[in-house]
Amino acid sequence: MFITRKHLSRRTMLRSAGTALALPLLDAMIPAATALAATAANPQSRFASIYVPHGAMMARWTPATEGKDFEFSPTLKPLEPWRKHLNVISGLTHALVGPATGEDAGGAENHNRAIAAFLTGAHPVKGERAFVGQSADQLAAQVIGQDTPLPSIELSVEPTGLNCGAGINCAYNNTMAWKSATLPLPMENNPQTIFENLFGDGSTADTRNKRRELSGSLLDSLIEEAGNLNKNLSTADRASLDDYLQEVREIERRAALVDARLLQNLELPDAPVGISADFESHLALLFDLQVLAFRTGMTRVSTLLLAREISNSIYPQSGVLEGFHICSHHSHVEENKLKFARLNQYHINQLAKFVKKLAETPDGENSLLDNIVVLYGSSLSDGNEHNYDPLPVLVLGNAAGRLEGGRHLQFAPQTPMSNLLLSLLNKLDVPLDSFGDSTGKLAV
Repeated sequence: MFITRKHLSRRTMLRSAGTALALPLLDAMIPAATALAATAANPQSRFASIYVPHGAMMARWTPATEGKDFEFSPTLKPLEPWRKHLNVISGLTHALVGPATGEDAGGAENHNRAIAAFLTGAHPVKGERAFVGQSADQLAAQVIGQDTPLPSIELSVEPTGLNCGAGINCAYNNTMAWKSATLPLPMENNPQTIFENLFGDGSTADTRNKRRELSGSLLDSLIEEAGNLNKNLSTADRASLDDYLQEVREIERRAALVDARLLQNLELPDAPVGISADFESHLALLFDLQVLAFRTGMTRVSTLLLAREISNSIYPQSGVLEGFHICSHHSHVEENKLKFARLNQYHINQLAKFVKKLAETPDGENSLLDNIVVLYGSSLSDGNEHNYDPLPVLVLGNAAGRLEGGRHLQFAPQTPMSNLLLSLLNKLDVPLDSFGDSTGKLAV
């Protein structure tokens, strides 16, 4: 049976006075002569990668049993509601975090190489010129990101750091995204800038300042256009559009508040480094911006740096008041180990909020969580030892039906992390036979 109705292009945008806003998937965007099932059968996959430094207390991270019926470890317990979307990956290593012949070994050097190696599976070459390898997110962006306005977005909770260590290029510790072996992509931590890069003509500081002075809202200039569009939509689509616009307005409001707070903080002399009572709201906003960008089709690839290596950020809401890096050096004291494990679980709690948001966000007949691959992990294992084997790694989401969940997958010791990256890229329709220092694909 053919259904007669008006059809909207998937690329329809609200436009007014130089401002454009992408729309979520509406029923009206599905061709009238096409069954909804046909669209649902070909959902778009997304890829998000989140890096957390300093490793983890692996004894409290790793589930005791393998397979589908594993019992959640204390650290990973907050993710239990999304068991069917989660794979815990054990046994991986990033040997290239270690020194090459003639390079310095030790803690600081391993820290400085860790972030750059995470998605590249390559050894960051020491010297003034950065040289590592193209990262997996950028390979994905070349394939699944070419039909979106932004092939990828790169986000960070912390601002760029300039303390990089002797002989180590600062780019290695400031970004996890590499467009090529010599081209690091900057990561943005200002939510207002990210929002305007996604949805408004505010790419320069001058433009953003003028918008602040005018107290203009992105939506205020689009309300009339949205009203005109509503006349041609079904009741269900009108409700979806209204919910979406309300969400955009809320994120815009919160982004403006965070931006104002950041500007105020910059004027404070001798502010304590790393202490931020707003960490959770800042991170939640970065998560929400990713969800919004995925939902609207502005991008299908994102990376997020939770903190830089050797970061001594403090997270008061966790109940741990020591700096992040200092806390990772437990000195094999049980009390200190438990404290660092508590910090690991705190970060997993924040991840769980992102996963919940993905699960609650519709994407065709499914949710964004059904259609995404989220890679979460670190290039270090035990932060006290600065080793890189075995790594704490999680994969969430079902890759548009291509990735089974609900498993603890234990691979042979010292399996290259690049094997997992290669396997995930294949799930994302990136046809590669090898990647980084991979030795083969994993059965994931």
